[in-house]
Amino acid sequence: MSNALTKTFDKKAENNQLKKVIPWVDIYENDDEILVHADMPGVKKEDVTVNVDNGTLAISGIRRMPDKGKAAWREFTDLEYVRKYAVPQSIEIERVEAQLKDGVLLIRLPKSETAKPRTVTIKAA
Repeated sequence: MSNALTKTFDKKAENNQLKKVIPWVDIYENDDEILVHADMPGVKKEDVTVNVDNGTLAISGIRRMPDKGKAAWREFTDLEYVRKYAVPQSIEIERVEAQLKDGVLLIRLPKSETAKPRTVTIKAA
């Protein structure tokens, strides 16, 4: 193999700092909840963090690529997906749920009853 095609990858040279990238996200809202879908391919469930605090949703996930011998060419590296959003204070934090399936993180942010739309009954005067 030609040395021109050889890349070296030295984790020590990174000083243990992961490259940070922004995951692609879709956000949907309905009467009951806000749904956040974040694309985080290669991330394992135990490497995902979801935090809702003081009106901020923070998500992060670390993708770790296994070393399988000496790399002749390497473009995939360990990295960290990071994204933050402002969320309404009316979210019921204790009911927030998250699940990771097929590289997509789904976060359900349920609205409190006071934040849900309601129909007002008109009374006769």
